[in-house]
Amino acid sequence: MKEELRAIVGDRGLVETAHEREPYEVDWRGQYHGKAAIIVRPATTDEVSRVVQVLSEARIAIVPQGGNTSMCGGATPDGSGTQVIVNLSRMNKVRAVDPNNNTMTVEAGCVLAELQRVANDAGRLFPLSLGAEGSCEIGGNLSTNAGGTGVLRYGNTRELVLGLEVVLPDGRVWEGLRGLRKDNTGYDLKHLFVGAEGTLGIITAAVLKLFPKPRAMATAMAAVDGPAQAVALLGKLRETCGDRITAFEFLPRICVDLVLTHIRGSRDPLPARHPAYVLVELSDNAEIAVANATLEEALGGAVEAGLVRDAALAASEAQRLALWGLRENISEAQKLDGVSIKHDVSVPVSRVPELYERAGKALAEKYPDIRIVAFGHVGDGNIHYNCSKSERQAAEDFFRQGADVNHIVYDVVHALGGSISAEHGLGQLKRDEIKRYKDPLELELMRNIKKTLDPHGIMNPGKVL
Repeated sequence: MKEELRAIVGDRGLVETAHEREPYEVDWRGQYHGKAAIIVRPATTDEVSRVVQVLSEARIAIVPQGGNTSMCGGATPDGSGTQVIVNLSRMNKVRAVDPNNNTMTVEAGCVLAELQRVANDAGRLFPLSLGAEGSCEIGGNLSTNAGGTGVLRYGNTRELVLGLEVVLPDGRVWEGLRGLRKDNTGYDLKHLFVGAEGTLGIITAAVLKLFPKPRAMATAMAAVDGPAQAVALLGKLRETCGDRITAFEFLPRICVDLVLTHIRGSRDPLPARHPAYVLVELSDNAEIAVANATLEEALGGAVEAGLVRDAALAASEAQRLALWGLRENISEAQKLDGVSIKHDVSVPVSRVPELYERAGKALAEKYPDIRIVAFGHVGDGNIHYNCSKSERQAAEDFFRQGADVNHIVYDVVHALGGSISAEHGLGQLKRDEIKRYKDPLELELMRNIKKTLDPHGIMNPGKVL
């Protein structure tokens, strides 16, 4: 089998030594350790098609993989040593940029940060932005329907894609690379594959939406008392700033402390300590002075209304990046601090304060010394609700209570009409949990779609369903 695949992808397309294999077989958090039979890295859609055809005929399970930054083990093989990783990192070409249509056609292995740069060079904006953008790849972003910090204005990845090219489980290629904003000719097939985590096929290329590049970004860190004030502040800012609000991120004080402790060069955003903060950013086509004045006036009104304690407006790009560093480095700081039980949940924006209150109370009753690090995209109701203990050894012991902690958090989320996975997907981590919370009919329909497209069950088995 290996030599048959080598004939398709060449020596460069196989990863063979133990040292080279490890980054592909272990997830970035170090929580999932797998063993692949073969790791193959095709460089073209034709090579992906031929590889999948060979594996399909032999009924060998396939694990599609991009930058391997999944938070849920969605791109990691199991430990059987029988599955084949198909990594798309060599497929990293931007095939076309069409400024007049505000689109670019890209291959699945393109790193997200590189796509942001390409769009910028063309005088456009590709708005998907998340902490792993320097290493995650667009195929994985599409496969998990990644969210990030720009959802409030631009939507999830699903809203940023117009067309896809997909290698199906039998090796056939669906050519759906259409840059159309209106195409009412039947089922919108691309949405089957966006968010499917590689269980229905392998995304090899996509047509992505671009936007006019903002002339100005006004960024501020505002101190608030807690999530209720943050949600109220969002409503007030929307009244005064409208759709110019691009990002609205909530950071309890514990998050800032973790970043200050573990990330060199970080600085406290304000002179005094506060219970929590909101990082808010406006994007506008006006001059920077106008954007800053708009945000400053809006925050001044929020101070007068008692919603904001204090605020710092970035006066330069360096200050803007420093404020964003406090938000973007939270996950890395947590990783350096020790293990934690992570949750990526969403509830209606109006019920975010209830999530904090009810989940926090339920957890504290059972785990009195629990440390909750809950932060994230309050603007779209997506909270990264992470639980741990302050001492490293205690955290290791607590980590073994993950199933019970999950049920406490997820039960509250479900009661609030929320979702147990907002933007990270299900992967291996939540594959069984979803059975407790998703409607049985929905699961039945998902299984029927899976069976139709992948009758032999070879695409990323053990994930999602």
